[in-house]
Parts: sequence; C-alpha cells; structure tokens
Amino acid sequence: LHEKIVGIGETGLDYYHDLSNVALQKKMFIAHIEAARQTKLPLIIHSRNCDADMIDILQVEQKNGEFPALLHCFSGTADLARVALDLGIYISISGIVTFKSALELQEITKNIPLDMMLVETDSPYLAPTPFRGKTNQPAFTKHVVEYVASLKNISVDEVAQQTTQNFLKIFAKVKAL
Repeated sequence: LHEKIVGIGETGLDYYHDLSNVALQKKMFIAHIEAARQTKLPLIIHSRNCDADMIDILQVEQKNGEFPALLHCFSGTADLARVALDLGIYISISGIVTFKSALELQEITKNIPLDMMLVETDSPYLAPTPFRGKTNQPAFTKHVVEYVASLKNISVDEVAQQTTQNFLKIFAKVKAL
C-alpha cells in the first residue's frame, strides 16, 4: 500500500437525489468496508438520507470484523450518531452545524463526546456562517471549531487540540507537524 494513502473513501450511501441504484450502492459500500478492514485504513463514510440502511450495514459489518471509520460531514439523525459512537466510529462536523436551520444537528453535536469528533469544511460546499453561499475553503474550519466550542461551552483551543488528536489517531499514517 502506497505510503501516501491514508484512508479509503469517500464512500457510502446517498439516497437524496435517487439517481443511483440502491443495491449497487450497498454492494460497493460493503466492498469498501472490506478494503478498510483488510488494510486497517480508516473509511470515510458519506451518509445522506439513508440512516436506516446505514445503521443496518454498520452494525452488521462491524460484527463481521471491525474497521476504522468516520462519518464525514455528518447531517444524520441522533439514532445514527448513537449507533456510530457505540461502534467506535468517529463523527465529523462540517459548516452545516452553523446554519440557523440545523437545530437537530446542533443538539446532536452537543452530545458527541469530544474524543470521537472531527471537524471539517467539506470544501468547496457548505461554507459555515458567516460565509454561507460562498465557496468553502479549509481556512473556514476555524469557524466550525468556534461554533462547536460555543455549543459545548468549552474553549476553542480544547476543541482544536482534541479534534486534531482525533484526526491523527484515526489517520495514523499522517504525521503531526
């Protein structure tokens, strides 16, 4: 495995636009899970409008053999978050959490243990407030960190340090600067 490969994905299920064959999505997702299991590389999971199927697959596949994973750009339900955390799957929070309409996600974020959380921008989309509607960029991660800190009533430094440690733990091939 090439030294620059640090993870597998983005892969998963997306039922939002109903443009892809669901059975094929599931088959390919399970193949990627097996690749993560074999390589011990973290699986970056995309999950959109498919929580029941995602929960089922994650529970079955973790029983078939553990694999490291994170739910990227989380926008799912509290049930999906709870199951993922119970299975040891990290949850990554994006700029969506800063949107006024994201009340459910904000509540879920408050309850995600900081040692199981990552933050991201999902560039070039989903720029956090105050940049909503503009092209997103990695520099905007700072705003996600600040928002998460305010939700959890902890310091920005605490969120930044812990989520960085979490990133380095799950992406073990990446070396800290």
